[in-house]
Amino acid sequence: MGEWTRFEPGDRAPNDGVYIEDGEDSFHMGIENPQKVKLQKGERFPATTNKNRKWKRMPK
Repeated sequence: MGEWTRFEPGDRAPNDGVYIEDGEDSFHMGIENPQKVKLQKGERFPATTNKNRKWKRMPK
């Protein structure tokens, strides 16, 4: 199947890394001051600042 790319608050991180908030309009308009979190594999994602946002892994 493949690995998920967007995660809900409460999901577990599949890998170590820095994750950033992603929103429905982020591709076109961007998100001002998105939250960033550094998680270890297996840690849970925290709540987002908006119910329409999800977490995605930050590009290197």
